[in-house]
Amino acid sequence: MGDMGATEGFRQSVDPSRPIVAFDFDGTLTIRDSFTQFLRWRAGPGGWALGLVKMAKATAAYARNRDRGAIKAASVKVFLKGVTRAELEADAARFADHAWDTFMRPDALKVWDEWGRKGAHRVIVTASPEITVAPFARRLGAEALLGTHLTFDADNRITGAFSSPNCRGEEKVRRLHEAFGPDLKLAAAYGDTSGDTEMLAIAETKGFRVFRGRPV
Repeated sequence: MGDMGATEGFRQSVDPSRPIVAFDFDGTLTIRDSFTQFLRWRAGPGGWALGLVKMAKATAAYARNRDRGAIKAASVKVFLKGVTRAELEADAARFADHAWDTFMRPDALKVWDEWGRKGAHRVIVTASPEITVAPFARRLGAEALLGTHLTFDADNRITGAFSSPNCRGEEKVRRLHEAFGPDLKLAAAYGDTSGDTEMLAIAETKGFRVFRGRPV
């Protein structure tokens, strides 16, 4: 089973009169990749170094094929396999509290808040696991969160696999259509990599690498 519980509390239904605005998370709302930072924080210096050694083969393969999904799956298996859902959710919440002040782009947060004042339905669309981004999304007041789903076994422990494709590129658009309908037109979308190209293409306002601010 996937980590659908991570999205509980987010409103997937939307008033058609409200504009829908999509934000990538890593590098757009944040200054760097949140999942890597979460794994590093959770493992500690020694655990992180040991994990990188275990990932050497996967890292070498990524250097050749640039398969982001495969390297992410490898990192989940090395750093999180066997962890319970409850433990991961608690750790993710602590990490969000720990990282927030040094992690979030102030200019991105300003635009996020401006869209909120306009009554927009703000959705985070991320390649990171929903379960680790959820505490950030809740603190932001996001109306929806769409991300990659981890797989849990019958004992609610991480298997090391994904139950959905890596949420980047065309998968971001597919997930948006799944959530909001096939005729979705975004009022605006914001992203910072080639993995956001397809999402930006269905937006009236295309914000590519428009946020450069860093926390003080």
